[in-house]
Amino acid sequence: MAGRTQDPQRKTAATGGARADEAKASTPPKKTSAKSAGDRTKADAAVTADTGTSHAPAQRAPAKRTAAKSSPAAASTSAVRQPDAATRTAYYREMALIREFEQRAGEMYTRAKIGGYCHLNLGEEPTVVGLMSALRETDYLFTNYRDHGYALARDMGTGRVMAELFGREDGVSKGLGGSMHMFDADKRMLGGYGIVGGQLPLATGAALALTYRGKPGPDAEAVMCQMGDGTTNIGAFHESLNLAAIWNLPIVYVIINNGMGMATTVEHASGEPDLYKRGCSYRIPGRRIDGDDPEVVRQAAVEMLTAAREQRQPGLLEVMSYRLRGHSVVDPARYRSKEEVAHLKEVDPLPAYRARLIADGVLDERAAKEIEADAVTEVASAIAFADASAEPGPEKLFDYTYATDVASASRLMPGDPVMAAGWDAVGAEKQEA
Repeated sequence: MAGRTQDPQRKTAATGGARADEAKASTPPKKTSAKSAGDRTKADAAVTADTGTSHAPAQRAPAKRTAAKSSPAAASTSAVRQPDAATRTAYYREMALIREFEQRAGEMYTRAKIGGYCHLNLGEEPTVVGLMSALRETDYLFTNYRDHGYALARDMGTGRVMAELFGREDGVSKGLGGSMHMFDADKRMLGGYGIVGGQLPLATGAALALTYRGKPGPDAEAVMCQMGDGTTNIGAFHESLNLAAIWNLPIVYVIINNGMGMATTVEHASGEPDLYKRGCSYRIPGRRIDGDDPEVVRQAAVEMLTAAREQRQPGLLEVMSYRLRGHSVVDPARYRSKEEVAHLKEVDPLPAYRARLIADGVLDERAAKEIEADAVTEVASAIAFADASAEPGPEKLFDYTYATDVASASRLMPGDPVMAAGWDAVGAEKQEA
């Protein structure tokens, strides 16, 4: 990596290489309250019974990784119960759609169809699909600004998501939010957030609200809060986890660790680069998994969501998932060497999962190409839909400034005078009299 490289001695000291304990939830210190280690063991047993899996470490042979990821060999998980062929095909179909959507979104940005900031999920498709397949329709989702794929996987509509990027009225936020602010209350996606960590306090508050609305159990609602690795260094992260721990909130915090906070490596920005361990300070179980496999991601998310629903046990899930391009569409990623860029293409998870499905007999070459062609057609239709959608007029600029009407709220347009013309003439006349 050009400019900033990982200190190999620090990496060894920080991670200790591949360790079996990183395949499990990190063990919290003994506690005598209701959230004791014994209670957590019972909760783990309940999760194991629900998923049919074991928490015993099963070491995966990870693909070669670059210096941008800390301790890649530790990104292991328990034995994965493989879903059926139809489910795996659906995973690939969703991943292919997100990939095509994001590639075309990048193209539309260069053509000035999309303005403002725009952050893509390229390379993170398996993570997105795995997480969203673990959520139920009744669960709530909060994300950061890299939210397009989540909106698509949450079934918010390819056309409506693209229309939002175009700033059109048929967008999921009526064209007023744009790339970073996907929102759909019916789908219970309560926003992408442009402020780093802005979603954490709100997601934690939503989880608190759920404790007033219902009791824990297998049918209880839960919250998932997604964030990037850089978010773990801000105050709201620690405040939110602390509240989730002391209030026993049904929430799973998900860190998407792509190795970099913009252009700075995790190792250079975090005293503890194994981010899943940060939950230990609040006795919240943490776990690191491989984000290149949607099946691994889904299983780990289901296990943590089950504990959140049934035991009101918050969880911290760290998903190791590269982004294939820069931080945003305008970031040329010059901090990456040519060798690293070439390696990222080699470990691209989308063709890797495609090849695996073909090797397992789930798909053949023809079926895979049909899925990819369908994605191309669907995204092309979404672009046409967005182009045909009307732009919101200036009269709608203030429609959603507040959730409810506010007395005397200003609705001045740019260039409007603060006071009505001639207001001072009345005062002058009185003085003359």
